[in-house]
Amino acid sequence: MNKDLEKLLFNPIRLKIISFLFSVDSASFKKLIEISGATKGNISVQIKKLNEAGLIKVKKKFKENYPLTLCSITSLGKTYFEIFFKELKSYEK
Repeated sequence: MNKDLEKLLFNPIRLKIISFLFSVDSASFKKLIEISGATKGNISVQIKKLNEAGLIKVKKKFKENYPLTLCSITSLGKTYFEIFFKELKSYEK
């Protein structure tokens, strides 16, 4: 398994984020906190790492005068997640 990919996705919070985003178009910062159980500070750090690696895209905007951060998985993120999942499944045998 690619060591960089392994290091990036073996983190439980990042894995929850990427696997959730794999199944939806996009998710808000608030929703990612909810599904991961992480604190705001921790989720921010994990989102930044995934974004810097090119696995997710972060879009910031305003909705009714309130900031809204939306995250979505990139095509690279989908590919990496599929590779990661396939590699994990190979250990079942």
